[in-house]
Amino acid sequence: MKVKIDTSFGEITVRLYDETPLHRDNFVKLAKEGYFDGMLFHRVIRDFMIQGGDPDSKTASPGQSLGTGGPGYTIEAEIRKDLFHKRGALAAARQGDQVNPQRRSSGSQFYIVWGQIYKEGQLRQLSKQMEMQQMQQIFDTLAMEHRDEVLRLRKERNHAGLQALQAKLVDETEAKFKAMKEKGELSGLSDEQIRIYTTVGGTPHLDGQYTVFGEVVEGLEVVEKIQNVETSSSDRPKDDIKMKMTILE
Repeated sequence: MKVKIDTSFGEITVRLYDETPLHRDNFVKLAKEGYFDGMLFHRVIRDFMIQGGDPDSKTASPGQSLGTGGPGYTIEAEIRKDLFHKRGALAAARQGDQVNPQRRSSGSQFYIVWGQIYKEGQLRQLSKQMEMQQMQQIFDTLAMEHRDEVLRLRKERNHAGLQALQAKLVDETEAKFKAMKEKGELSGLSDEQIRIYTTVGGTPHLDGQYTVFGEVVEGLEVVEKIQNVETSSSDRPKDDIKMKMTILE
């Protein structure tokens, strides 16, 4: 399935992935309804991405802050390791982990990646950091599962019990981390990701955090033009960039 996005800078054609059917079907439905028509690319950051899909942008006054609008629902995350943030990737925006730990996507807001080209050494270091963050997340999840026990031990001032529980959680974390590594489920970068990010470019630090559900197949030069426009302090382009979508197939 392909969708054409018309802008004042030219046309962008995106292909939607069958591997992310919830996002694909929702995007197609909204595009067919004309939901996106007249919206703005309301958030543009050079060497990073261009973002649109906020219905409030259709009638926004100059300088109005945007980015909180949507259709009134979110979409279950479809994050896959083999679909990552290479240059031209189409991904769903979302609220942060603090209020959205399931990483559910906005019902309409999306972004197209531009990013930058990285050196291999930078990516290897980033990959290690991503894996360490995932290990910390595993530990934090296990700790939450034992929250009542922790509170009880603290109340009893049972320091030996707390140390024993912590050691147990560390062992369980390392075991789970090892199992995930053997299954290829860690969020560190694969050799393919490193190859793409050192040649094509993108935003690797977003991998595993947001759902990527398509990619630009024509008009990447239009994305480049848009990501280079002059913006305000809120990252909104100083001159409005409107969109109109057409389903191609």
